[in-house]
Amino acid sequence: MIARDNVIHAKSYAFAIRIVNAYKFLADSQKEFILSKQLLRSGTAIGALVAEAHHAQSSADFLNKMNIALKEANETSYWLSLLKDTHYLEDISYESISVDCNELIALLVSIVKSMKQSLNR
Repeated sequence: MIARDNVIHAKSYAFAIRIVNAYKFLADSQKEFILSKQLLRSGTAIGALVAEAHHAQSSADFLNKMNIALKEANETSYWLSLLKDTHYLEDISYESISVDCNELIALLVSIVKSMKQSLNR
């Protein structure tokens, strides 16, 4: 699980950078401040929670942090879709960042499932 953990850490950090840049674009160019702030909060929380999980006090604490990161990733996907459907994000920008978000969701689902299985043994 260490290798996967490093992957999730690197990908969630890179995703947070993309989210910060998307927020800057939405605020500066699109003059959109409400939805983009929600996107910024949830999109950067994913990596912060993954980083916190590396110093979890127990396996249950690790699982809890990863579960919350998964919830934040799902919320981020929602805000991205809403920004696309309200025409603040162009389809091509949405597709690019959405692929990364869905990849994070898949990784987090895998980590959460395997942690639940190992805790139930």
